[in-house]
Amino acid sequence: MSITFDLIPWHALTGGFVIGIAVTLLLFFDGRIAGISGIVGGLYRVKKGDISWRVAFIFGLVVSALIWKLFFDMPPIQIETSHVMLALAGLLVGYGTRLGSGCTSGHGVCGLSRRSPRSIAATVVFMLTGFAAVYLLRHVLTV
Repeated sequence: MSITFDLIPWHALTGGFVIGIAVTLLLFFDGRIAGISGIVGGLYRVKKGDISWRVAFIFGLVVSALIWKLFFDMPPIQIETSHVMLALAGLLVGYGTRLGSGCTSGHGVCGLSRRSPRSIAATVVFMLTGFAAVYLLRHVLTV
């Protein structure tokens, strides 16, 4: 998979700022962590009064991409693997988020900003595993 885009620092800075504001607002006003796997996972464990904010958060993620598309071009994405490999990768990511008690957004964005030792450890493991996977797949196995 490759994504071709021109790096525009203002886009990255604006995106990071908006993510930071959203994470902060959710934590301060609702006491919730903006980890996507936990938000989506909570939709499978239905609790009374716990669905609306989750649906609104996910809706906001989808709508924000559509709003971006109104003003800017989306980067072209070229997927260079089979559907089976994509499904396997998705299952492994899902398993990893359950095993690690959260995803990169929950640990990497929210947990690091709160200086959570568990999130620091999880983020280090995410990053090292990613580095190792890329190195093995691109340089050792040459897939």
